[in-house]
Amino acid sequence: MEFRELSIAGAWQVVPRQLPDERGTFLETFKARYFEETVGRPLAVAQVNCSVSAAGVVRGIHYADVPPSQAKYVTCVHGAVLDVVVDIRQGSPTFGQWESVVLDDLTRHAVFLSEGLGHAFISLADGSTVTYLCSEPYAPGREHGVHALDPAIGIVWPTTARDGAALAPLLSGKDADAPTLAEAAEAGLLPQYSVASAFVAGLGKL
Repeated sequence: MEFRELSIAGAWQVVPRQLPDERGTFLETFKARYFEETVGRPLAVAQVNCSVSAAGVVRGIHYADVPPSQAKYVTCVHGAVLDVVVDIRQGSPTFGQWESVVLDDLTRHAVFLSEGLGHAFISLADGSTVTYLCSEPYAPGREHGVHALDPAIGIVWPTTARDGAALAPLLSGKDADAPTLAEAAEAGLLPQYSVASAFVAGLGKL
């Protein structure tokens, strides 16, 4: 298992070692000790989520108040998604920037994003099934969103599905009504980089 730190501090791409044979494939998708040794903090899993999405469905950009926010370890066990990490931490050197990783049932990569970061993805195939190991349970009063199509962020969403069909973003009503990054900042809804960094640093001392 290899961890590759992304350009946004606090986010990693995880590349597992697959062991194929005539029966199929075996791999370790998460290993707590190796995770902690590599990332420098534990991931105490409080909740596991699973979503199934038609091609074109966009979920996000989602995040939660810091502290305690919600770190996520994301995999796609069936189908394919373009997974996107967005730096929404005010004061961060990479504030407003994003990076994407394809998660699918072939490479079986994963993405880990620390507390305070925004997360979104678009499904590239019907029935794409995503699992999330979450550090905190869902708490509606602490959950927020930023519009995934905000031109100021400028995420380049794919226009072609895995099977070659045309792809158009489909958002839930809640996500479609989410504020832009600038509106969320003006409303005081975004995490502060200093607060998020201090919180994550404290986790490494547990």
